[in-house]
Amino acid sequence: MAVSLPDYYFRVRENGAFVFRVDTENRQRRIDMEQIAAVNIRNGEIKPHGGRALSDTDMAEIKSWMAERRALLAERDIDDIKRTIDHLNLTAHWAQTKATEDQLEAVTDDLLLTMHDLRSVLVRKKADRLMKEQKDKS
Repeated sequence: MAVSLPDYYFRVRENGAFVFRVDTENRQRRIDMEQIAAVNIRNGEIKPHGGRALSDTDMAEIKSWMAERRALLAERDIDDIKRTIDHLNLTAHWAQTKATEDQLEAVTDDLLLTMHDLRSVLVRKKADRLMKEQKDKS
């Protein structure tokens, strides 16, 4: 059973990836990976590795990967926020039903400040959206 490998491999790093061209068509029938570029998701920069020129195919594959990666990271951000909502609900239940006075004393100030900060940001952003919406209707 022959395994079909992709033509490119992206070694993910914190702000992007190193891009490798995968070669299995060689005499030794082994997998060779040649680094061809480094990409930065945050600023969209694509740096060819070792002074090489990237082909149109290379660029198309890299740009496609970058778009898919950005979409995946955006999905993860929303999922993290939804998990935070669940965690806040669990925290409220814990505070109401299980927490000791010492445990509450240890976390109350930090939780209150964090929730106040979050509430302030959310209210301000909501007001900005409503004002923009009203302006757009006018």
